[in-house]
Amino acid sequence: MAVREKMFSTIASIFKRHGAVTIDTPVFELTEILAGKYGEDSKLIYDLAYQGGEQCSLRYDLTVPFARFLAMNGKEYQNIKRYHIAKVYRRDQPSMSKGRLREFYQCDFDIAGTYDPMIPDAEVLRILCETLDALDIKKYTIKLNHRKILDGIFELCGVPADSIRSISSAVDKLDKLPWSDVKKEMTDEKGLAAEVADKIGEYVQLKGNHLLLDRLYDDMKLVNNGKASEGLQDMKLLLDYLDVFGIRDKISFDLSLARGLDYYTGIIYEAITEEATDGVGSIAAGGRYDNLVGMFSGTNKKGKPSLQIPCVGVSIGVERVFSILMARQQATKSKATEVYVMSVGGSLLKDRMRIARELWDAGINASFMFKNKAKLDKQFTACEKDQIPLAVIIGEDELNQNVVKIKDMRQKDEAQGGGITVERNSMIRELKARL
Repeated sequence: MAVREKMFSTIASIFKRHGAVTIDTPVFELTEILAGKYGEDSKLIYDLAYQGGEQCSLRYDLTVPFARFLAMNGKEYQNIKRYHIAKVYRRDQPSMSKGRLREFYQCDFDIAGTYDPMIPDAEVLRILCETLDALDIKKYTIKLNHRKILDGIFELCGVPADSIRSISSAVDKLDKLPWSDVKKEMTDEKGLAAEVADKIGEYVQLKGNHLLLDRLYDDMKLVNNGKASEGLQDMKLLLDYLDVFGIRDKISFDLSLARGLDYYTGIIYEAITEEATDGVGSIAAGGRYDNLVGMFSGTNKKGKPSLQIPCVGVSIGVERVFSILMARQQATKSKATEVYVMSVGGSLLKDRMRIARELWDAGINASFMFKNKAKLDKQFTACEKDQIPLAVIIGEDELNQNVVKIKDMRQKDEAQGGGITVERNSMIRELKARL
């Protein structure tokens, strides 16, 4: 929990740096709110037992509840940067080795509102990089693609419109399966013609930097496809902005990235690291979802959504980041205690209690041993075990002279001896200076 708490505060401080406010949403939503938003993964939603009244389910992610919140409060929050750190639930087969759990935390940052193209998208990617850097995640890459480019490729290759999403989720498995297995799923399970699958394969196995974008611009069939053309323009603009933000070297343009969720409409991305301990490299993901809020806002007389708020966001897979941080951690300082109050000889319990009270009153995190006659070696062991930085030591002599000894437990040098002697009325000032 100490590692987790530090991780959450690090992430939240970066989100706040970029002007975000936090919101909370219920752990459960109406089932109809969640239904049909997650493609093939909708089967992983936990439905709560029906007990009369409304049918509810546990939230699957933090994005759909956010979109529902915007639909309900959209007039007040036309533009908002929000973050949310909370638990989500998936009716999956848990696998600790693959970082797959049924209850886990997500950390989401989203920008909602109508702005000039790709500016919020670029900032979200900058925030993702800042967060991974602050958590000291080494050697990560952000795979980037665009749903419109992908949909344009599928159209061009001859995928029927009603099969695009299911073929998209097959392509998304290319990071885990070879092309032959993905092609087999497309043809054998999803009924796609083999020649159509082969055409798709020529595109979706491409990856690279801005030079790949230039190569796609040379493909006139792609450029002449309305959707793909819009996607290519977005990518060109985005890469320019990522250059300004100093993170273009962290980006890989990867046409195999499809993201299975149904609600994405624009750019999509996924952060991967070689450092993942569970063999699953993905530690964050997100994208643009411009139509999700409209699904909850009702329709006007023309049958169009009565409220549309475009959104872009990222979700950091904190359980996987946590497993990386824990694998590195040798000894963890789990307690926030800053000073341990010790006594030498006799009981002196009340004197230790008085000093602890003084420290608490001064806002210093302090502790002492709950023993009337505490042995010195056991007090030192407790202090070292919890990695408490400073010790205040008293004995009969110190009490008579109105002094205390302060020992820095972080330093192992012999020069300190039993600690430095400080006047009792200077104790707080000396401790705060050392902390």
